[in-house]
Amino acid sequence: MSHEEFMQLAIELAYDNTKNKKGKPFGALIVKNGEIVAKGVNDVLETHDPTAHAEMQAIRKACCTLGTADLSECELYASGEPCPMCLSAIYLAHFKNVYYAYTADEEEKIGLGTKYVYQQIALPMEERDIKLIKIDRNPQKNDPFALWKEITY
Repeated sequence: MSHEEFMQLAIELAYDNTKNKKGKPFGALIVKNGEIVAKGVNDVLETHDPTAHAEMQAIRKACCTLGTADLSECELYASGEPCPMCLSAIYLAHFKNVYYAYTADEEEKIGLGTKYVYQQIALPMEERDIKLIKIDRNPQKNDPFALWKEITY
């Protein structure tokens, strides 16, 4: 199949998901060596889970199917330009290519954009609307980072 055919499948997933009132109009699929290994749709409305984006669902399924968190040999086709959360997962999964059809500006025009999140992430931590507050840990207690370093090096 061609890039355009894989993209059309992702768009059809999004269309059907919207038509069936299951979720927002987003679909994604992951392809390895020309074969679809996972599909996902936006399930936020049905699951009440703000992380249930199409890309996240497809990434979770692909990792389970392939038995790895490294998807560097795969390609992701998403109906819409990935949001910051999905883009982070894409980087963590080591994709080299991601294809999308609808832009962030088009998503924004129908009330589904993530421009605000991108703006917040770009700000220095102390200027963001949500404050991240560090609490010092007890150095006398178990240290998971020290344990990780000990067992992996």
